Amino acid sequence: MTLRGPPSERSPAELLEFGVINLDKPPGPSAHQVAAWVRDLCEVEQAAHAGTLDPKVTGCLPTLTGSATRLSQVFLEGSKEYVSVLELHETAPADIEAIVSEFEAPLYQKPPRKSAVSRKLRVREIYELDVLEVQDRKALLGIRCESGTYIRKLCHDIGLALGTGAHMGHLRRTATDPFDDTDLVALHDLSDALARWREEDEDDWLRKIVRPAEDALTHLPSVTIAPSAAEQVAHGAQVYAPGVIEAEEAERDQLVACHTPNGAAVCLGRMVGDADADEGTVVELERVLV
Repeated sequence: MTLRGPPSERSPAELLEFGVINLDKPPGPSAHQVAAWVRDLCEVEQAAHAGTLDPKVTGCLPTLTGSATRLSQVFLEGSKEYVSVLELHETAPADIEAIVSEFEAPLYQKPPRKSAVSRKLRVREIYELDVLEVQDRKALLGIRCESGTYIRKLCHDIGLALGTGAHMGHLRRTATDPFDDTDLVALHDLSDALARWREEDEDDWLRKIVRPAEDALTHLPSVTIAPSAAEQVAHGAQVYAPGVIEAEEAERDQLVACHTPNGAAVCLGRMVGDADADEGTVVELERVLV
């Protein structure tokens, strides 16, 4: 078993096998179809998207390639950001901003009938909700919310509160922790970069597009472990206190990412112990990445 080298020193082939692409999903295909296209373009066994987007929805769709698909759960830990058009069924009332602001709170939501998850009532928190612009029967909303929030349901409920009725119009995701829309990559950019690398042995563009999978972990607390401890983790051992070199602050049971000193990801796990202790389990394994 060989541990991965530093993320900055990996070859293009190594990046494709353990990488992430901050993809700009186009309207039309499903998120699953986009991930399948990425898999085929990159010629890897698998690819996985970070959170489903409906076919008409566009925007930030981080996509993991190769063995990096083991990291997909990390996108359930962060927040999501959207810009949505709220299509009102009547002219917007004068107090629309005040009414909309009341939805900036934990909300009960039941997944829609077409959802892939169980239709049980659950709570999702809206961290920020701003009315960016109002024009006739349309309002532009800026939303930052907990992962798993249904924006279509939010728009419907806002319409009821306004007394006008409303539905979701165009929706674009602008961020999925830790990625945002400042450096999105189009599918054709990925295709062109791969062709340039394969045909001309030019990899500069590809390296900007396919990033080390560790970039998907930057929003999680990091635990640095010794290479000897990483070897043991690769064979199923927990992360024990003697093998911990350094640990960022994390709450008990919080998801953390463990790395070797060179920055290579080793595993995901839950913080269960004191990193400064002399003995005992510090991180309980959830997913081994080597």
